[in-house]
Amino acid sequence: MKTTLTYIILFAVISISNNLFAQNVHFVQNGVIEFEKRSNMYALIKKKIDKENETYMKEAFEQYKKNNPQFKIAKSTLSFTKDKSLYKWPAVEETANNWLSSDVLADLKNTIATNFDQQTSITQKNVYEDTYLVKDSLRKINWKITDETRDIAGYECRRANAIIMDSVYVVAYYSNQIAVSGGPESFTGLPGMILGLALPHENVTWFATKVTEVSVPEKDLSAPTKGKPIDNKGLKAILLGAMKNWGEYAHPIYKAFSL
Repeated sequence: MKTTLTYIILFAVISISNNLFAQNVHFVQNGVIEFEKRSNMYALIKKKIDKENETYMKEAFEQYKKNNPQFKIAKSTLSFTKDKSLYKWPAVEETANNWLSSDVLADLKNTIATNFDQQTSITQKNVYEDTYLVKDSLRKINWKITDETRDIAGYECRRANAIIMDSVYVVAYYSNQIAVSGGPESFTGLPGMILGLALPHENVTWFATKVTEVSVPEKDLSAPTKGKPIDNKGLKAILLGAMKNWGEYAHPIYKAFSL
């Protein structure tokens, strides 16, 4: 009888503790996240070397490694509320780079306004000399959530994996402490905010460096307006048409502009 009573008391204590913990958990619903994008230029450049260009490319690559860091780093921000978000890049003065450091994916700087209630987005994309305003529904991603966790910017995040565009492997880390199903670039759809994102085979990552919980004015979530209106299907047709004679060089460029 005494043992039974002990179990009942222990169960009651655990239940009360869990309820108190649940009541004290704070879920962030608005704020600004600072992201750092890191592109492994050594790996990206190495992929461009083949039998046709290796005579000059190998020498240029070795010279590049002597004068340039392995990673190209760029900063971006994601402002969000529970209903909307705006992902953008601060204006920075562009500096002259070695021609080898020019890479579509590494240099990609989309501005993306997302409406979570309507499940739509408006993306401003610079495709060489043209600027497009892509209005469409959010990408549907078949995420596979795992048990792996890691700390990012002070938040415990859980790992999820996915394949997009038939062949692009994606690793994301999300925190359900931030109760918004958003993330950097066009990646959404997890039960919390994506604070870490990696495309391992494309040699690029986006990781949050700081999360600031703050009220975000509606004007700070305004969608971009400059660009030729189009949807994803229309942009795909333009990209494939423009690159139809580019051979194997077209594939990574098409993937980058399709993110």
